[in-house]
Amino acid sequence: MAKTDPDTQAGKGILAYFTRHATLANLILVVMIAAGVITYPRMRTQFFPDIIVDNVTVSVQWQGAGAEDVDAAIVQVLEPSLLAVEGVASTSSSSKEGLARITMEFEPDWDMGRAADDVQIAVDSVNTLPDEAEEPNVRRGAWRDPVTDVIITGPVGVDQLGRFADELVARLFEVGITRTTIRGVVAPETVIEVPSLSLIRHDVTMSEIAGLIAEEVAADPAGDVSSGAARVRTGVAKRSVEDIEAIVLRNNSDGSKLTIGDVASLRVDGIDRDRAYYVGDNPAMSINVTRSAQGDAIRMQAKIEEVTAEMLLELPAGVEIDLIRTRAE
Repeated sequence: MAKTDPDTQAGKGILAYFTRHATLANLILVVMIAAGVITYPRMRTQFFPDIIVDNVTVSVQWQGAGAEDVDAAIVQVLEPSLLAVEGVASTSSSSKEGLARITMEFEPDWDMGRAADDVQIAVDSVNTLPDEAEEPNVRRGAWRDPVTDVIITGPVGVDQLGRFADELVARLFEVGITRTTIRGVVAPETVIEVPSLSLIRHDVTMSEIAGLIAEEVAADPAGDVSSGAARVRTGVAKRSVEDIEAIVLRNNSDGSKLTIGDVASLRVDGIDRDRAYYVGDNPAMSINVTRSAQGDAIRMQAKIEEVTAEMLLELPAGVEIDLIRTRAE
């Protein structure tokens, strides 16, 4: 009977094979290193693992209705149809005065475009909602992960800080950072107040005033020029306080004119009317930067630091740019 040498059997393993063929082992090592070097720039990095929950929200407004009525007439009517939508993993709903909201979370990696369409179809199939309720609004949720908040502050006016914030957002967009939100500033708002006594005295209504203002604040489109590369608009957009005050409500029999300024008082609320941020005694603006599930948080933060450092050199003395709530900390 033939005998098998134990040493021969042991030499047939993969480690023994690479021991006898050192060149092949080194070649595989070189290939692995080269593959790592090639794929490294394409690797997406973040500070913490992503937990992505896709959702679709249905909201319905019903002015004047109490929370119990909203729940009974809207939420309980819509939920059975929404629960039947394919891919729904869980739902949550809330009812409060004048508003119903139902949120559906979907299974991981579900096609959210299809999900939003399916939810819209399910909502449209329900025809027993209250007549006084508004049309349901279906909104697909957008997953966002905070990267950092950029604070711009200094001894300058809020309007100047707003321009600095707009410039910084534009520069971030140029380097591929597109999800930004400016906080601490809003668009100016013209407020027109008409006392009831003025309406009675001049025999005009609020709807007449609103209609005339709506007609005058925007120019009308009048077609294209030539190949369509340019467009023509007729009229003059009247949006300043002086222009709105001069809008004519009617021509009187004595030849005089009744204007908006004769019956109403106008004022412009500033860009910081709703909220104002401060750092010490100086006004401030905040730019919130977020990323999508495909965004690289670490590289984004590095780009933000680079862009803000370059812009800081161009700002007036005393103006500072700081990054807070960064994920690296």
